[in-house]
Parts: sequence; structure tokens; C-alpha cells
Amino acid sequence: MALPPLPETIDGLDATRWETFAPYYEALQAQALEPETVGPWLEQWSHLSRVVREAITWINIEKSQDTTNAAREQAFLSVVNDVYPQAMRAEQALKERLLQVEVHDPRMVVPLRNLRNEVDLFREANIPLITRLQKLVNNYDRITGGLKTTWDEGEEMNLSQLDAMLVQPDRALRERAWRAMMALWLSQREQLNQIYTDALALRTDVAQNAGLPDYRAYAFRDRGRFDYSPEDCFTFHEAIAEVVVPAARRVLLRRCRRLSLDSLRPWDLRVEPGAVEPLQPYRETAELTAGVQSIFDQVDPALGSAFRTMVDEGLLDLETRPGKQLGGYCSTLPLRRWPFIFMNGTGTHDDLQTMLHEAGHAFHAFAKLEMPLIWETATPMEFNEVASMAMELLAAPYLTRDKGGFYSQSEAARARIEHLEGILLFLPYMAVVDAFQHWVYTHVAEASEPANLDMAWDELWQKFMPVTDWSGFEDARETGWHRKLHIFTDPFYYVEYGIAQVGALQIWRNSLADPRGALAAYRQALAAGGTRTLPELFELAGIDFRFDAVLLGELVALIEQTIADLETQR
Repeated sequence: MALPPLPETIDGLDATRWETFAPYYEALQAQALEPETVGPWLEQWSHLSRVVREAITWINIEKSQDTTNAAREQAFLSVVNDVYPQAMRAEQALKERLLQVEVHDPRMVVPLRNLRNEVDLFREANIPLITRLQKLVNNYDRITGGLKTTWDEGEEMNLSQLDAMLVQPDRALRERAWRAMMALWLSQREQLNQIYTDALALRTDVAQNAGLPDYRAYAFRDRGRFDYSPEDCFTFHEAIAEVVVPAARRVLLRRCRRLSLDSLRPWDLRVEPGAVEPLQPYRETAELTAGVQSIFDQVDPALGSAFRTMVDEGLLDLETRPGKQLGGYCSTLPLRRWPFIFMNGTGTHDDLQTMLHEAGHAFHAFAKLEMPLIWETATPMEFNEVASMAMELLAAPYLTRDKGGFYSQSEAARARIEHLEGILLFLPYMAVVDAFQHWVYTHVAEASEPANLDMAWDELWQKFMPVTDWSGFEDARETGWHRKLHIFTDPFYYVEYGIAQVGALQIWRNSLADPRGALAAYRQALAAGGTRTLPELFELAGIDFRFDAVLLGELVALIEQTIADLETQR
């Protein structure tokens, strides 16, 4: 059966109907497959996968741009109900055929390992369960994206806009904004509890159907974690408790003294001590893109050229709006082989950091541009995050206006201190999020009661998150897990950020001694895509794949010394 001509664009495709794609899969399934024909067959399948994934990705992007748009939500639900289940079945059938044939392409060694794992994990009975999980995720996005309150003079403020006030020097304003945010979250407490407990039950069934003892075991397989185990995660958690938590305590106590406070409250964690105005790198989105363009041109002209393509092609959606999904992300449009960046900018320094971070993901996508087979581009998520976190650090020397950036020398020092202190505060938080999920999915009966979820989160919070006084707001503290979307939408996807941060810090350390060499190694590792194992990608980047207390101690010492040096410039 001859394969119909494959689309070169998704323009005009109705991606909400499986009938749009079914003839191509049927033709591929019907073709004879021998060792000598597997190459062209793989290229056709790869192109088809790019078409399908791009069409679905674009529907997801449009939904996230306006969670109140009923037509966009319906398109998403049509994909979830009709297209995605059929695509899973069709892809599984092609994977099974491929694995019966010898493939000698060295580019496919690691991808074939991944495909064997996917074939082994697939269960027909899980398709409707995964469909239901996607609907629950959509409910979470819709509820949280729609949260808003009435502010001064009747102005409506969403969570992103309220969050931006937490850097203001006026403490009463910060407290008011924080209380408003918590009130919004707590107003949805029962609904979010129900979404999560429903998802927990479904995920438990998914794991049982796959013959695995619990969803943690399933998630580690599903995420292709071949190179580290749950026990390694626990080692990482304890290394953070030993080395990073004391450094985080020092950061917060220093902040408390500088703010002349008896204790830090939750609304005091992001304001700059000294009653100075918060950093405001830009007012209009055009200023943000122009400044970031200048930074990337100086980090590396090739990266600057890649970012210019994104600007020219309209691949950026950066400002916050009512109804826009929370957070930020970078998606890849695999058919066009371009990235797309989404965020909720309000003019803060956090927006600039998000932009640098997501651009790192975008540069990773550009580095894999010429890879012919889509499976070659499937980099482990842990290294995807190295790409983004390292870019935040590599771009830091170019933040000043004299280098085309956003700040004076003093402001840039403040920004860099904020970033480095943020790393010391983030790693303990990452440990809370990851350890919480290890507990949840290995204690399902207990975790099915929301009160136990709150208790487990709170115990971890008080172990890893020092100093801040939450008295009077215990309900907001113990439901903090509601405010981490990964827990709802991408279970177990969070330790990647911690592993990657350790990798990114090593790239930064290398760049201090050899800027060109560190950047060259970074770009070489990005260009390897998914053709190398995770430890091999770290090695290509010139860094170690480990996360023990010794390495963390070295990196914490470097961070704290750099902060001390920058303090002399502010």
C-alpha cells in the first residue's frame, strides 16, 4: 500500500479528527519492512509523527493562551477523546513492527532503547485512563488560569499580576497581595483536592495495568529514567538537607536583618532589602525582546541569530492576560522545527529570568534542527533543563546597559545576587516537591485523604524550608502543593530541575575559567539531542552526572563567594 503524500504543513489540517491522520498510519503499517527498507520507512514515519505532534502541540498552545475560550477547549478535548487514543495505538503498532527488524543506524541506538521501553510499558487498558487524566489536567489549568480578584478601583487582577506585587517595597501592599493570592487558592481547595485524588486513583490503576508495584515505578519507566533510581533521589534530598538548607538559612537570615524585621513572613521573601524600588527591566514587551536579543548576540552570535528567528516568525507570547494559563514554557513545533515560548510577563526581573530560561530550551531545539528522525531529538528531560538553567547563568554577565542589557552595574549585581540566592532557595523547595511525590505514590491509601496530603507536605516543608514564619497561615502553608502545577499535571517531573541545576552550575563554573570552551562544550551537548545517554550528555558538556553532598558543597561555596563579591558592586 503506497503512502499518501505527507503534509508539509499543518495549515488546513483538521487535527481534531483521527480520520485526518489514519490513512497515513494504515499505509505505513501495510508496507513491507525489511532491513534494507527500514531507513526510508523510518523517515516517512518520522515525518508523520512530526505532523501529528505539531498539530496537537498547536492546539495545546492555543488553549493555554486563553483558558476561557470554549472553542479552543473543545478542540483540545476532541484531540484528547478522539485523536490521542488512536495515535497511541497506531504508534504502538509501528513500534512493535520496527523492533522486529534489525536497525544498524548508530543514531538509533539510544532511541531504540527508549522505544523498547515504551512498547513494554504500553497497555491498551491504560488509554482511556490517560484520556481521563488529560481531562483532569485541563480542569486544573482552567480553574487556576481563571482565578482573579477585584483590586483598586474595580481593576481585575490575576495570580500573575498579584504575584508581581511581592517585590514591592511597601510591606502592607505585599501582604495584601499575598493574602489575596492565598484567598483565591484556598477558595478552590475542595475542587483541587478532588482533582488530585481522582488523578491519584487513575495513576494507580495505570501502574497496576502495566504490572508495576506503584505509580512511582511506572513514572520512572515512563520518563526513561535509566540512569538513576528513587534511592538516588533520596541521596540527593539528603545532600540538599545537609549542604544547601544551611546556606538557604543564611540567605533568609541575612534578608531578615536587612529588612530590619523580627521575622520573615511569606510576603517578605522577594523584596529587595533597603526600601529600594524593585528591578523593572522593561515596561513593554518590545523592550524585553530587544534587550534579550542584545544579550544573546553577545553570548554567541549563532544563538542571537536563532532568537532573531523567533522574533521574526512570531514564536513568542510573553505578556500576561486574563484567562491565560499560568506559568511559562517552551514547546517545540517539530514539523517546522521551531520552538515557541509562552510566559506571563508583568515587567519584573523574574520575567527576564524566565525569558533567559525558556530561550535556553529554544536554543536546544534549534541545535537539533537538522536531525532527520524525530526520535533523535528526544533528549532526556534532565538535560533539557541543563540547557535552560545554564543559559540563565551564561547570560548573566551581559545584563548591564553598557552591554546592551537592562541594568546599571549596581542593578545587575542585585539581579545576579537574586538569581544565585534563588538557586540556594530553590533546591530545598525542589526536594520538598520531589519527596512529597515519592511519599504520595508509595502511600496511596493514606494519600487518598487530602488531610494526609496536607500533613505530608507540611512535614517536608518544615524540614527543608527554614526561617519563614507562617503563623496564622498554616492552611496556606500545608496546601502549598496545590500551587505547584507539576504535581497535578506532570507527576514526578521536578527532580529534573534539581539535577539540571547541579549540571548548570558546573557549566557556569567551567565558564569562569574558560568561557569559550564551556560554551563550546554546552553547544556540543545540545546538538547531540537524544542520541546519547544522560551521563554521556553530561560528559559531552564537560560536567559530572552526580548530585552528592561533596559536589553540592563545592557549588554552594562558589555561589556564596560570588554573592559576597557581587555585594561590593551593589
